Amino acid sequence: MVQSVAGTLEEGRINRARPFRAPHHSASMAALTGGGLRVKPGEVSLAHLGVLFLDELPEFQRAVLDSLRQPLETGKVDVARANAHVTFPANVQLIAAMNPCRCGHLGDAALACSRAPKCAADYQSKVSGPMLDRIDLHVEVDPVSAADLALPPPAEGSREVAARVMAARQRQTARCDATGARTNADLDGDALEQFATPDDAGRELLMQAATAMRLSARSYTRMLRVARTIADLAGAETVGRIHVAEALSYRRQPPRA
Repeated sequence: MVQSVAGTLEEGRINRARPFRAPHHSASMAALTGGGLRVKPGEVSLAHLGVLFLDELPEFQRAVLDSLRQPLETGKVDVARANAHVTFPANVQLIAAMNPCRCGHLGDAALACSRAPKCAADYQSKVSGPMLDRIDLHVEVDPVSAADLALPPPAEGSREVAARVMAARQRQTARCDATGARTNADLDGDALEQFATPDDAGRELLMQAATAMRLSARSYTRMLRVARTIADLAGAETVGRIHVAEALSYRRQPPRA
């Protein structure tokens, strides 16, 4: 239905592939969230139940990025215009990529600019804290060298990983059937407390981290969902300390010197 409203159905046929949208960082707010004289869905709605990929995240205009905060929280976007007020679905998996700093060589003394590490703090501050707070997993990836390309393939390939993910999704589906949620990301309230509450050791670690890392209420809830998913991937019935510890390791870290 979203594609039909946007006029993107090819020859009127339904596309059975999940959407993947990767707008350029010059995209306007209307292009990302929807709008126009005849209101049409934006990229965040065209990616509904699929992936919205934002490359070069700090290069997006800050106001444009912040316009995604409400859709990421509620799974829908409200577009208000003088001649129309429309609500579009926007339940997406947001994936973003960025360099650690403008020159891209933070941590490499031979290539880094003379402003390191201040340049990293300045560059990363272009993305607001509330926006970063809505991203559950922050993963730092080291540069790939030519020697890395010559290494043998990993012991666990994409097919094996996909099988583990499918098994975890099946556990979630079976658990969430009675709650109306689709995945752990949708768990909230009593359902979140029932299925994602850690054991005593995990709860103690989470409370210590909440104080030390100054986790917001939103971050605390998201940590529970991530820990529940990590436990599902491991085939564990309950959320333990090790699952909480891994979830906490994915929170945003300060720039490296």
